[in-house]
Amino acid sequence: MKKIILLAAVLITTVSFGQGSPDYGGGMKFNLNPEGTKYMRFITWNQIWMRSSELNPGTMIGEERATKQEDIGARRLRLLAYAQISPRYMIVTHIGINNQTFTNGGASGSAGTGGYGAGKKPGLFFHDAWNEYALVLPKENKPFSLSVGAGLHYYMGLSRMTMSSTLNYLAIDAPIFNWPLIENSDQFARQMGIFAKGKYNKFEYRFSLNKPFVTNNTPVDVTTQDAAVAVDNSNNTKWSKTGYVEYQIFDKESNFLPYKVGSYLGTKKMFNIGAGFYTAPSATKTSVNGVIEKHAINLFSADAFLDMPVGKKEKKMAVTAYSVLYDYDFGPNYVRNLGIMNVGVNDATFTGTRGLAGAGNLQPTIGTGTIWYTQAGFLLPNKNEKPKVRVQPFGAYTYKKFDAFEKASNQFDIGTNLFLDGHHAKITAQYSTRPVYTAVDNIDKYLGEFIVQLQIYL
Repeated sequence: MKKIILLAAVLITTVSFGQGSPDYGGGMKFNLNPEGTKYMRFITWNQIWMRSSELNPGTMIGEERATKQEDIGARRLRLLAYAQISPRYMIVTHIGINNQTFTNGGASGSAGTGGYGAGKKPGLFFHDAWNEYALVLPKENKPFSLSVGAGLHYYMGLSRMTMSSTLNYLAIDAPIFNWPLIENSDQFARQMGIFAKGKYNKFEYRFSLNKPFVTNNTPVDVTTQDAAVAVDNSNNTKWSKTGYVEYQIFDKESNFLPYKVGSYLGTKKMFNIGAGFYTAPSATKTSVNGVIEKHAINLFSADAFLDMPVGKKEKKMAVTAYSVLYDYDFGPNYVRNLGIMNVGVNDATFTGTRGLAGAGNLQPTIGTGTIWYTQAGFLLPNKNEKPKVRVQPFGAYTYKKFDAFEKASNQFDIGTNLFLDGHHAKITAQYSTRPVYTAVDNIDKYLGEFIVQLQIYL
């Protein structure tokens, strides 16, 4: 595995430069009438991760202690289909699996050895399923458009990256805290509800009213208010409200689907400024001396996105940058520890100093407090028309200051995209750091994770 990862990294730094692919057009599109006004389109993609990870203290994999791990897994395997039944009416369906490793991510109840052993046969589920109707169709001579829809949807407001496409990230993936409700009161970043979207001149807007999925975590009872820790517990959940408004200074983006592009590779001139919110009453609880108190979830963000060509036109260079500030309030001292495709479990016999987050690659990811995330990348010059290969180095910085910790964390990502055929076929290598808190006022060290991703989409 180490040789495979090193080989992929070498390829990324040595392959000659080239051009991305415009060859796919509408992709797998099938007309439903001779005029082509009614049609169905399919989009399919997969992302395979190869990793070398430093693990948190006190980690076991299976029944063996581990401080490092190399593995391969399926980050995403997806199929999206949408049908334009008329110029005004559209149906969207999106299914897939996520995060299958050699130890977990399999079907519900899979464990041990055998046909349904640990990590095997993951459950296919719906990510999106909604119907949409255009009340006011977009037209060149009219500045205003409006569509409404309902179902399990991705119009979750808050920030650009909260509604990001997973097909065209600048970095290897989203930082996860952009989906602050992930798999608690949402279904893989989606909720069921009604939404409205549209444009007015250079403004784009998205709003939704949703019924969050129920949560029922039990708060730990404490004796003082300062020690109270909020947990997700909504029971008869109240309606959530969310929205995002963006001003598009240069080129206008399509809002046909909700998925925001991460990197246009210089094919557009984009500079957008946006702000959003999410609020849900009585969504978390604390317990002090047996007295239960309910708390609202109130989340806010402001962000800016830049993607444009630079330099001589024939060189096809481009710069991409994104910065977002999140202000999160889930209730007192709320923290969620998450790790993508975490294969580690706690070693009950470990006698050293454990990290507060737990085993494997867990880290404090989401919480009441402030998060600032910034990323930037540069598409290197294209020296030849062929082969169609481009290189895009990038870096990212994350600042997290959660109320539960006295000390803030500073995290870095650095990597490179190797575009074999634009975003349709690319290899991405990234090294990331994460903090290991051993006390609320102490970060003992930062550990690293090196990932190579293979992506294909049609």
